Amino acid sequence: MPLYMDVHEKLPEGAGPADVAEAHKADLATQGAYGVQYLQYWVDEANGKAFCLVDAPDPDAAIAVHREAHGLVADRIYPVVEGI
Repeated sequence: MPLYMDVHEKLPEGAGPADVAEAHKADLATQGAYGVQYLQYWVDEANGKAFCLVDAPDPDAAIAVHREAHGLVADRIYPVVEGI
C-alpha cells in the first residue's frame, strides 16, 4: 500500500504530545475497519503541529480513520516514499 504523511497545521488550543498520543491510540483502535495502518507520529509542540505516517489504500481511507477516531482531520496529506 502507499505511504502518506499527513500534516495537522494547528492542534487544538492547549493540546500537546500526550493529547496526540491519545489520538494516535484512537487511530490504532479504528484503523482496521478501513484497511489502514498508522505507523508513526511526530509533534512540533512549539508550533502546534502534528505529523502522521500512514500506510493506506488511499488518502480518503486515512482521513476516514482520523475523522471517526477523534475528529482531528489533517489539513494536508502527501504521498511519500520511504528512504534508506
